[in-house]
Amino acid sequence: MSDLDNFTPKPTADGSFTFFSHEFGESFHSHYGARQESFLKFVGPTQLQGRANKPTLRLLDVCYGLGYNTAAALQAIWAVNPNCYVEVIGLEMNAAVPQAAIAHGLFDNWGYEYTQILTQLAFNHQVLQHRLKATLFIGDARNSIKFVNDSGFQADAIFLDPFSPPHCPQLWTVEFIKELSMSLDVSGLLATYSCAAAVRTALLAAGLEIGSTPPVGRKTPGTVARHQGVGGVGEAQEVGEQRISPSFPSLPHSLTPSSPSSVLPPLSQAEHEHLLTRAAIAYRDPQLCDTADVILRRRQQEQQASFLEPTSRWRKRWLSKSLLEVL
Repeated sequence: MSDLDNFTPKPTADGSFTFFSHEFGESFHSHYGARQESFLKFVGPTQLQGRANKPTLRLLDVCYGLGYNTAAALQAIWAVNPNCYVEVIGLEMNAAVPQAAIAHGLFDNWGYEYTQILTQLAFNHQVLQHRLKATLFIGDARNSIKFVNDSGFQADAIFLDPFSPPHCPQLWTVEFIKELSMSLDVSGLLATYSCAAAVRTALLAAGLEIGSTPPVGRKTPGTVARHQGVGGVGEAQEVGEQRISPSFPSLPHSLTPSSPSSVLPPLSQAEHEHLLTRAAIAYRDPQLCDTADVILRRRQQEQQASFLEPTSRWRKRWLSKSLLEVL
């Protein structure tokens, strides 16, 4: 049995497919829609369509996986500006994952026109064309990010898409996110599906400011981040829906401005208070080499010694408020 045989396509609600990782005990995407996640959780929050009229855009795709996020980014950028030169760096631990996505024809039902690019990237790990330079680093992202930073690469958009913090804490630590912040352009945006307090604390510790992005396929929001001082954090634009392309999912207006917005969608009061609980104690990996068990145990010990509010008390308080609002 080859490594490709370890991945069996699983259908999701939007007609696209995902895989299940036996190593991490999680699917690569939610069952609500793998394809829509790429557009709504990553492409929209990083405002790629509003930035597409720039002559060059640089993307860092952390945990490249099946290649969906990069695929969605290329489709969105070139739909606005077919002449935009795109530089992509993908970080992926397991080369078999993007190769299996190609082998199973998972882009066929997208009507996707750049599958040849993704095929070359999956199997050759490099693509060089007149409007694209793409490189896929295979291995531990904690090592690969050092090569990225040494090269001077500055990303307009970073997609942070590892498995969940309890299953893959290595890529949610303060130390790793500080490395990511070094590769983020001064006006760039980082997007992740996670709203975990520990993740948001790590982003803040890395010198970034954060905003909350709309939920996609679940009740909890995602997070968008940028360097501090780029623009004021305030009220987001009123959220409506706009069809950005006949083949794209609908995105909120606040995520698809005609030009990039200087305003991050604000955190709610509940989200702010979440950052004051024990859940906000960050994952630590001082030398960027610890195992998941060591990182989890270190955080658990710090939580046990903490005088911060128990997260269960915060959750109970806000559950009560939510129920009162409904009544």
